[in-house]
Amino acid sequence: MNKAHFEKLERMYLSANVNIELFDTTTAHITKGKAEIGLKVESKYFHALNAMHGSVYFKLLDDAAFFAVNSVVEDAFVLTKSFEINFKRPVTEGKIMAKGELISSGGEAFIAKSELVNETGKVVGYGRGVFVKSKVALTSEIGYR
Repeated sequence: MNKAHFEKLERMYLSANVNIELFDTTTAHITKGKAEIGLKVESKYFHALNAMHGSVYFKLLDDAAFFAVNSVVEDAFVLTKSFEINFKRPVTEGKIMAKGELISSGGEAFIAKSELVNETGKVVGYGRGVFVKSKVALTSEIGYR
């Protein structure tokens, strides 16, 4: 595993339309078997009770676990096969960070976990998922450059 691979994954992630247009304060840091995805909390992510919508929890938790897995897969884009999240507390302000970690790999499946923490270090949600390699190669056409 090399730093160039991690940097290409970071650029690919940050250049995705969803992160440019909707989640424009997203940050990413990827290392071997780990990924950190950060986001500034803004009211555009809130539901009717003025707290962050669960879909944002899911996105950050899934993305962090996903890139923890893709950090050890250098030839193909991985896919989320399943992902389960748990909510602990609402988020209404500040910055949040999803921290993903590869737990195991064997055969065709990879298992990763992630937790979402607020600025004070409190866990606000956590998740665990199963990921598989796709048939899509990591190339510049998908932003891997």
